[in-house]
Amino acid sequence: MDNQKYTRNFAIVAHIDHGKSTLADRLLEATGTIEPRLMKEQVLDSNPIERERGITIKLAPVRMKYMSNGEEYILNLIDTPGHVDFSYEVSRSLAACEGIILVVDATQGIQAQTVAHMALIKDKNLKVIPVINKIDLPTAKIEETKSALSQLFGFDKEEMIEISAKSGTNIDKVLGAVIERIPAPGGSETDPVKALVFSSVYDIHKGVVIFVKIVDGIVEQAQFRFMASKAVFHPVDIGVFTPEMKTTGKLSTGEVGYISTGLKDLSLARVGDTVSAVNQNTEPLPGYKEPKPMVYLSLYPTDSNDFLILRESLEKLHLSDSSFTYKLHSSLALGKGYLCGFLGLLHADIIRERLEKEFLLNVIATAPTVEYGIVIVTGEIKNVHTPDDFPDPSQIKEIKEPLMYTTIYSPSEYVGNVMQLCETKRAEYVNLEYIGSQAKFTYLIPLSEMIVDFFDGLKSQTSGYASLDYEFYEMRKVDAVKVDILINHKKVDAFAQIVVREKVQNVAEKMVSRLKELIPRHQFQIPIQAAIGGKVVARSDVKSFRKDVTQKLYGGDRTRKDKLLEAQKKGKKKMRSVGNVDLPQEIFFDLYKNT
Repeated sequence: MDNQKYTRNFAIVAHIDHGKSTLADRLLEATGTIEPRLMKEQVLDSNPIERERGITIKLAPVRMKYMSNGEEYILNLIDTPGHVDFSYEVSRSLAACEGIILVVDATQGIQAQTVAHMALIKDKNLKVIPVINKIDLPTAKIEETKSALSQLFGFDKEEMIEISAKSGTNIDKVLGAVIERIPAPGGSETDPVKALVFSSVYDIHKGVVIFVKIVDGIVEQAQFRFMASKAVFHPVDIGVFTPEMKTTGKLSTGEVGYISTGLKDLSLARVGDTVSAVNQNTEPLPGYKEPKPMVYLSLYPTDSNDFLILRESLEKLHLSDSSFTYKLHSSLALGKGYLCGFLGLLHADIIRERLEKEFLLNVIATAPTVEYGIVIVTGEIKNVHTPDDFPDPSQIKEIKEPLMYTTIYSPSEYVGNVMQLCETKRAEYVNLEYIGSQAKFTYLIPLSEMIVDFFDGLKSQTSGYASLDYEFYEMRKVDAVKVDILINHKKVDAFAQIVVREKVQNVAEKMVSRLKELIPRHQFQIPIQAAIGGKVVARSDVKSFRKDVTQKLYGGDRTRKDKLLEAQKKGKKKMRSVGNVDLPQEIFFDLYKNT
């Protein structure tokens, strides 16, 4: 079967809002893959959060058929997520392609994310088709965009295709270019089976369903294994995406499709792993990495009776997304919950939002932290994810924090703003170079600084045009301490934070003043203190309600008034020593809502 020759595997790459999902919709329409009556916008973004935010989170491949020169071609479009938290998934889906459609918005020109993606595409030696979108808008700068593309990436102006994805102009030219310019997949059907896993989902009936590109061999009913996780399975179902799953019974070399494994644990089917036949010896495909959580935060139900629902919800979410981790965690102030590890802040935000929307759960998420490596006096290394686990300072020999190798792309007019922002984040400057009108920065930035508001700060400093990419560089020594918050001289574990010593004063004062606004007034004065060990570094007080005890007096000696005020003072003092401060749940919610 000479399917391979007539197969093309490609992805669409674009800066956010440049029309990637709209172009995918038009391609599906032009090839007749989806009937017009079933067509809706962003058809490949199936998750409601994806549609709402206008971002792609989960990969959605689709198989299209197209007639050209009397031959039927199979075109496999592999959609890619665009956010930095999912950059490993992007690299895996690009590994399943032979070519790329690079979409650039004619009204905005080349943006930072486009430059960042092109650097990744060059590493993979993929054929690129440059496409200029939104040519029908009055603000379109077509010639300027063409010149920028040829200057930056060396494309010929003749190979650029001008389209309007919204109105469907020149979509047939894009399909023609895919067939003519993108090479057919390599590999041999007679070689041992090798399939690249570029995504996976959980199906309640079929178990774990893996999305694969067959690099070598033919996948039919037999016993297969994952080379990284060593799990063995017998396929329940094999097929392709149209974009719904359609059973074909086999997949040949070069094809993109799915295999239902029947396995019940999604963590066995890892993105980037290689699937091979049990009875054949073969080498795994290169580029596999273990997904490692980078950001940790604790999730607690606002109502302690919902704890079991939270546990079940996290179990179900873990079936559809095994890249986050969770383990039991309890807090004196917040009760029982889970400490969860995520790939990044957006990843954490999406899981929290899914808990609220899909499972109708209200959760309190604590301030995000990173993993610190603490070397104890005995030489043992302890990995710490929360302030609760922080050892006694007398036991600590040194503390190490994760440092990220960070690449920032930004329009050159924002260079000063970006450098200023990075300096406030303890960033170590490595390099700055100019690529056309874009600046490319390289910095080493501690992850603990990046997870607070770095991404938002970067976007606001560059009017939303900057793009960020980071990867783990090393664990580096840092002078950090645990800051405790005491309310009425009692420690509240949920408010404790691990902070770099040079920023202690700033963080402590911010925390104390924020809590002063949030804690309701009581019958007695409430001191709020931030302390390192026994040393108080910041303090504020919530004033007490005060009844006017002298109201009933009229005339008479001053001593009568003083006597009543003195009695009130003693009562307040006694109340403060025995009184408990009632902290409503909203305080935790409001405090961490903006962190």
